[in-house]
Amino acid sequence: MQTTQHILVIRLSAMGDVAMTVPVLRALTQQHPKVKLTVLTRPFFAPFFKHLTNTSVFIFDEKQKHKGVFGLYKLYKELKALNIDKVADLHNVLRTKILKLFFFRKTFVQIDKGRAEKKALINDESFKPLKSTHERYADVFRKLGYSLDLSNPTFPERKTLPKLIVEQVQPSKKQWIGIAPFAQYPSKMYPLSQMKNVVNALEEQYNIFLFGAKAEQQQLSELSNSKNVINVAGLLSFEEELHLISNLDLMLSMDSGNAHLAAMFGVKVLTIWGVTHPYAGFAAFNQPQDFHLLPDREKYTQIPTSVYGNKYPEDYMDVAGSIHPKEVVEKIQFILGA
Repeated sequence: MQTTQHILVIRLSAMGDVAMTVPVLRALTQQHPKVKLTVLTRPFFAPFFKHLTNTSVFIFDEKQKHKGVFGLYKLYKELKALNIDKVADLHNVLRTKILKLFFFRKTFVQIDKGRAEKKALINDESFKPLKSTHERYADVFRKLGYSLDLSNPTFPERKTLPKLIVEQVQPSKKQWIGIAPFAQYPSKMYPLSQMKNVVNALEEQYNIFLFGAKAEQQQLSELSNSKNVINVAGLLSFEEELHLISNLDLMLSMDSGNAHLAAMFGVKVLTIWGVTHPYAGFAAFNQPQDFHLLPDREKYTQIPTSVYGNKYPEDYMDVAGSIHPKEVVEKIQFILGA
């Protein structure tokens, strides 16, 4: 009889990268029901893992308890008390390398980030799709001895809608679209003036929810004043936002965390790309290739200029704006069967 194996899974940041672990962990727990997972991550990301079976979260306290080398040793002692059998390091940074030293008696596998391949892609030495981040995560578990197939995923049921949303949305048969126009770097953003045109073209046909941080609330409010467009920035808790996202019919996002939040619920995701490119492996999970809207690479030959969008020529900063709003609108209508 197979004995239960307890795996420590480490992924501390960033939001999109942590969200990308979820479909992989769901597949692992379904295909290996005897496996028990403890996910080491930041407290903000704990809601990601609530619906996974045999999975608990251990909070990483970066600023106090687990700060510095001594804090990491304290963290190791706390984790050791959980009777961990194996460690899946899906982050592979300095902190986790130090933890690896402490866990020297355990099987400890770290993700291969494919840095050389990504460098070749950026330098235009080899323009071809690289292994997805999801498959790189899966490879860690395969090296730990667990077969893992991501090709036929299942997704959780839609979550209960926040009361605030129920009160604001009029009952109708309109489909729901989320729009998340912001990204970590401006080079990955679609110009807000053009996004306003997209929203205006869709607002009569669909219920639209605008996502962003509380500080971005005012910018979002300038996109539309239609009763069919609800700006949720700063109005919901993060967990409530996740519940709303799970109820969307489509999320329109940049190459950013919101794409991965929607994808982990099985929501259709249309992404607009700027100086980055899905070939680097950060496309949203289980989405068709034609759900990516990309600038013309014959015109913008240096794309991708970087993996994360933090490096680019000055005249490439607004390259996402080369995609016409009409193209965005028509693609959304096509995906939703209008």
